[in-house]
Amino acid sequence: MAVQQSQADNIGMARQYAGNMVRLGWYSGLNWLAERRNAATGVPEQKVHRKRPVPSRSELMADLRSLLRQDAELVRDGIAVADAVEPAAGLIDHIARLRAMFADLGNAAERRHSRTSNTVSELAAVADMPDYFAQDFHFQKGGYLSEESARLYDVQVETLFYGAASAMRRTALRPIAEHLAGKDQRQVSLLDVACGTGRLLREIRLAFPALRLTGLDLSSSYLSEAAAHMNGLRSAQLIAANAEQIPLPTSSQDIVTTVFLFHELPGDVRRRVASEMARVLKPGGRLVFIDSLQMGDKPNWDGLLEAFPQRYHEPYYRQYAIDDLVGIFSQSGLRVESTLLAFLAKVMVWRKS
Repeated sequence: MAVQQSQADNIGMARQYAGNMVRLGWYSGLNWLAERRNAATGVPEQKVHRKRPVPSRSELMADLRSLLRQDAELVRDGIAVADAVEPAAGLIDHIARLRAMFADLGNAAERRHSRTSNTVSELAAVADMPDYFAQDFHFQKGGYLSEESARLYDVQVETLFYGAASAMRRTALRPIAEHLAGKDQRQVSLLDVACGTGRLLREIRLAFPALRLTGLDLSSSYLSEAAAHMNGLRSAQLIAANAEQIPLPTSSQDIVTTVFLFHELPGDVRRRVASEMARVLKPGGRLVFIDSLQMGDKPNWDGLLEAFPQRYHEPYYRQYAIDDLVGIFSQSGLRVESTLLAFLAKVMVWRKS
């Protein structure tokens, strides 16, 4: 069952918020250092063309601090488990991954400058992948199919988002907790679509240890990382499969989650994946959807959304940013229950009729 407490855990909240602020400082420093190292490579930066406004740094940081406070409130309310102090072995591994990330910065800058996005074609695994997946998203060597990419993904994304990726992901925990109220977790099934390295699966398992958890992803390398991140916890079923054809029975899942998937799918594939997620949900089941902001969600931030696909290889992002998510999911038999903006993320909760 979820963490239950007789009163608000204000100490846990303070501890979580303090840890979040340390995390913000750490990854902000790494972000700054990465920019300096990129500049030192001598590789020209991609020129970004923007017509829309961007937030000031103070506005960006204020919004981020608000997200981190909301994240700490999950601990106060007994929904999330406060981050434990990272053990020495974990810290050593973290530093090793950071060193590998910085060692690749020069090559990544060259790939970005030359717009090289096909190193994934060198991998044997690409033969079984759909064309839209067989490319180097973010100009990562090997795209999402290599072991190196899977190993570096989390530190790269956290550095990009100043350490906020985990907090944006954890916004899924509150709607999950609401759906579980009064239910026996042992009888509840949850599927995480495009689970990647399993960070959300781990957070869900820590918060709701008795749930029947399944993670689905196209990349076996990322699923291997996910299995490692579940180490020491009750395991989740991990399935290597395409979300366009989820290999689970109709109406088999009480909850479906998906995080930062849709902006990396072509429009027609988004619709097929939405239909599949709706198919596997039970009537009355809940879908928790997290992805990038869209144009107009925060009008003063639209310039950031313009810049993102220019700086990183994200071929389907521009169309995602203006796509009709309400229309997509409504056509699949889902109705929206709530929408929340969490820093650079959009959190939408849907229910199957």
